[in-house]
Amino acid sequence: MINIPTNCSFCRNKHKRCHVQYADMRIFSGGGKTMLMDMFFIQSCVPIEKKLRIHFHSFMLDVHNKIHEIKKTIPKIYGARKPTPFDPLPLVADAICERLWLLCFDEFQVTDIADAMILKSLFTELFKRGVVMVTTSNRPPEDLYKHGLQRVNFLPFIAILKEHCESVSMDTGIDYRFLHGPTMQTYFVRDRWERDVDVELNAIFKRLASEQNDIARPRTYRIKGRDVTFRKTCGHILDTTFDELCARALGAADYLQISQSFDVVLLRDIPKMTLSIKPAARRFITLIDTLYDNKVRLVCSADVPHVQLFEASDSIDDDIEDRKLMDDLGIRRHETSKLSLFTGAEEVFAFTRVVSRLQQMQTEDYWKLRDSKYL
Repeated sequence: MINIPTNCSFCRNKHKRCHVQYADMRIFSGGGKTMLMDMFFIQSCVPIEKKLRIHFHSFMLDVHNKIHEIKKTIPKIYGARKPTPFDPLPLVADAICERLWLLCFDEFQVTDIADAMILKSLFTELFKRGVVMVTTSNRPPEDLYKHGLQRVNFLPFIAILKEHCESVSMDTGIDYRFLHGPTMQTYFVRDRWERDVDVELNAIFKRLASEQNDIARPRTYRIKGRDVTFRKTCGHILDTTFDELCARALGAADYLQISQSFDVVLLRDIPKMTLSIKPAARRFITLIDTLYDNKVRLVCSADVPHVQLFEASDSIDDDIEDRKLMDDLGIRRHETSKLSLFTGAEEVFAFTRVVSRLQQMQTEDYWKLRDSKYL
């Protein structure tokens, strides 16, 4: 999605704040939208200190952190019958605009209800301050947060986008990542007859670790007030499993920490995913998106080829987490058929992107993006 000023150009009027027009670069996975956005970011005349290129997940994490920090500065009024209403989003927008006015997002998508409920107010404030937004998306504005919880409260944000933005579809129907070559042996499929993939991954870890100034050891990070431990690391190498990263309660902030701390991730034992493990599948999607966006190299073993990793079924019994959430929200079983949180529709849609990115992460060109020393 690209937001272009309606009444000024970057080159002729760099200092004038203006309302923006939004062009939604919608291309199916692998169509080149991220490349186009990056070209725009690099070639724009905006000074580097006034622009930011960031994954949308990371941006929203930063927004929530800013909200938390601002709320901590508000003095408590003891004895008041009810708290005084306070909206921190104008202050958040001020903090963002003090530093920059061109925002480039990769993968504008809304799956989190906490994000969905603040986007209208946040972007209303940003647009008022003349922020220019450039972003990619696999969905048109009207399909954002489709079938999400309390979507009726999200719809005004779509109206804000349509008021300021022009949506442009750039779909070619071609996934260029599958035309990328040559590939490396970084994705290993378990096979009862041919080879032991653990032996292969152990050899890769040993070779990579020999180049690190460290020993194999556990490492603990303090993330969002809690300790997150990874059992096997060595320097900038993480040797881990699907269960360690996706079966426990980790999120975008944890995966961002991994991306900032490690150059190579060895991810073992990826299963074939179905809707019966939606929480783990959601985390896997976020993990791959974060690793890809930060150009972290991935070596992995799985039960099936990457194009077969996710299988959606037409019907499935509620899992325990779904039933608990339905009880908490007061939602009846028949009411879940249109909510993506329960149907897995968002995961099915996102997995097309994940498969495409896993394809590119196996190429030599991808491994060269961060550093060529591991080739």
